[in-house]
Amino acid sequence: MTPYQILLFTLPKKPKTWLITGVAGFIGSNLLEHLLKLNQHVIGLDNFATGHHSNLDEVQSLVSPEQWARFTFIEGDIRNLEHCQQACEGVDYVLHQAALGSVPRSLNDPVTTNAANITGFLNMLVTARDAGVKSFTYAASSSTYGDHPALPKVEENIGKPLSPYAVTKYVNELYAEVFARSYGFKAIGLRYFNVFGKRQDPNGAYAAVIPKWTAAMVRGEDVFINGDGETSRDFCFIENAVQANLLAATAEDSAKNEVYNVAVGDRTTLNDLFSELKSALTENGVVYDKEPVYRDFRPGDVRHSQADIGKAAGKLGYAPEFRIREGIAKAMPWYLGESARAY
Repeated sequence: MTPYQILLFTLPKKPKTWLITGVAGFIGSNLLEHLLKLNQHVIGLDNFATGHHSNLDEVQSLVSPEQWARFTFIEGDIRNLEHCQQACEGVDYVLHQAALGSVPRSLNDPVTTNAANITGFLNMLVTARDAGVKSFTYAASSSTYGDHPALPKVEENIGKPLSPYAVTKYVNELYAEVFARSYGFKAIGLRYFNVFGKRQDPNGAYAAVIPKWTAAMVRGEDVFINGDGETSRDFCFIENAVQANLLAATAEDSAKNEVYNVAVGDRTTLNDLFSELKSALTENGVVYDKEPVYRDFRPGDVRHSQADIGKAAGKLGYAPEFRIREGIAKAMPWYLGESARAY
């Protein structure tokens, strides 16, 4: 059995109390679903700035009434210290996912991004420390690698940040390190690489590429590629990210006060991604016969991204179960259902 399989076997025998910030968002709601199915007690905090009530409704439909009864929701904001204190009461493990993502959003509104991602993060760090939680796992970002050219990306080698969003996520790592040194409060940061899957919002100006393109293809609309399409990413299916969070939260003390890449270790160009989505849609009975429309590169974007996941494998036992093709195949029915509901 893998470390993750062992964890999935042992967790239901000794239920703990988990706090998920950003619980109504994409990653947060997937963490909620998995933890409730493992019969854990979960407290969720969200202000619905980017999360949705519908995500929580969907999770409720996928778990038993007994499991749903173990969930307590707090509508609150991580920028409010009292909301953070209320949420952290009696918690064993914190999974801090709440943030304002998106490079373009941060370029358009750096002040709000800073408030949520730095002030909010510090509030959570302080209250979790004071509450004496067993562990604090937070969403870091591959954007921290900035302009560092080397591939694959290794945790200790970072460049200069290319956007306000990247600055905020790097500051999170610096605060976490200072809290470990100053207070002995050791957190784990997970540098997510292009996570995708069900409940990832396809709508709005800041939608991620996979749900956005899939929705456009289903509607027969043009798909726009920024640049020449040879920009590459390490796309990581949501269930790999859930695995990383659960392993990090329950890790030995020696694995804490670290950051880890959460990805697969692959490189997929946007042109390749377009072809993969087209094929997956065809397999689900949807034919898309247009070619992509190329336009200018987007400011603040990193050209290439690929993770080295050796550190997470060695220290956390992380072993991703889904590569991009398997992830798209598993997510596609949800994307199609979402498109049908929307139109």
